Amino acid sequence: MSSTRLIVGPFNRVEGDLEVRLDLANGRVRSAQVVSPMYRGFEPMLVGRDPLDALVIVPRICGICSVSQSLAAARALADAAGVQPPPNGTLALNLLAATENVADHLTHFYLFFMPDFTRPVYAGRAWFDDAARRYASDGGEQLRAMLAARARWFELMGLLGGRWPHTHSLLPGGSSRAIEAAERLRLLARVREFRAWLERQLYGAPLETVLALRDEVQLQAWAASGSAGDLRRFVTIAADCGLATLGRGPGRCLSYGAFPDALGTPALAPGLWHAGRVTPPELDTITEDATHAWLADAGGPRHPRDGLTRPDAAKHEAYTWNKAPRLAGQVVETGAVARQLCAGQPLVADLAQRHGVTVYTRVIARLVELARLVPLMEGWLQALAPREPFAAPLNLPPDAEGVGLNEAARGALGHWLRMEGGRIAQYQIVAPTSWNFSPRDAAGTPGPLEQALVDAPVQPGEATPVAVQHIVRSFDPCMVCTVH
Repeated sequence: MSSTRLIVGPFNRVEGDLEVRLDLANGRVRSAQVVSPMYRGFEPMLVGRDPLDALVIVPRICGICSVSQSLAAARALADAAGVQPPPNGTLALNLLAATENVADHLTHFYLFFMPDFTRPVYAGRAWFDDAARRYASDGGEQLRAMLAARARWFELMGLLGGRWPHTHSLLPGGSSRAIEAAERLRLLARVREFRAWLERQLYGAPLETVLALRDEVQLQAWAASGSAGDLRRFVTIAADCGLATLGRGPGRCLSYGAFPDALGTPALAPGLWHAGRVTPPELDTITEDATHAWLADAGGPRHPRDGLTRPDAAKHEAYTWNKAPRLAGQVVETGAVARQLCAGQPLVADLAQRHGVTVYTRVIARLVELARLVPLMEGWLQALAPREPFAAPLNLPPDAEGVGLNEAARGALGHWLRMEGGRIAQYQIVAPTSWNFSPRDAAGTPGPLEQALVDAPVQPGEATPVAVQHIVRSFDPCMVCTVH
């Protein structure tokens, strides 16, 4: 058996720094270590501050999912204060979060994922010339069209929150930005304009047609029935490249649930998906294991409410700044695929049953979720009641604890807060990429990406193996959130 070590990274088209160390044998990945090489320290930065400072500081963790961080912080403070946003506030927060998640999904598909199919390794494939023309990172026509549509889409943030990134209208009690009747009409018109772009460019069909596809047989038949839309092109490329069997994850998927209504019932249900069954997630069993992180691990794995973030850069057995989150000691994957599986979306469930959670399943789940979110946003805008309150008053007790859970584009995001004497005494964050790109734990069990990379093919002479790129990008990493 021939064995060698390959270090891949830093990755381009990734938010933050990422390195992957691969042990290879006979043209396959035998084992992997995922390295987050940068430390930022937002958690200790928050200790000792006024609790409301979190609303200003945590959005700065990331420039592409700042609303998600803001929302988790606002919910942690709301939980500590026992405050509930009024219906308008809940709808406004949903709209802000969905606007960002939609933009992230669109950006991932066109800017981060599809350009890898224009690499020379694929020259000669029947679809290559078309892919290069549409998705090339240095000016593909669909990439340019997406960036223009995305710029128009982000104008929603001006009306909903005043600015993006680092939108400051999110409050524990709702939103500080009340939406008037005329503004609601402008927002609805912009969402419908974007729907038309998606139906023309990405899907080549009405959103409802895509959402009606219930299994892989129907998906393949629909894809073969026409030529319009980048989803159809992706289905063709995925079949030719074997993406349905590439990058199988750990088989457990976690979602905290997303987009609650006024009564707290989420549009996308929470759960732990495993082997086709969804059970309630036992959030008290979440731990973070720092055995292989350059962080102190005194006391062993800790629940985030008691978490410790103290650098220990000389630690011998460590290889990353990321802790290893676990749920009841188990490795879990999170993201759009987890949300859709826990919500019972039939097409994604069928793909997971047939192939497992693979590169193909993850990308399809993200595109299905994008198609689901736009109609939800139309409904939330129509449900707004202008001149009714958008925020409830906040009275923070000096001593309290709170938890803020949210589903960012990349998956389950949690903030755990403790206040003492009117100041932040403890603040811990577990980000989606912390789950997905986690290192080994004390038992030596690899994290989701480390598992998914095993058995990936590596062609002779490949310094940045294309299969490895596909697997890594299918998780849509955000490394700056991971090393918060």
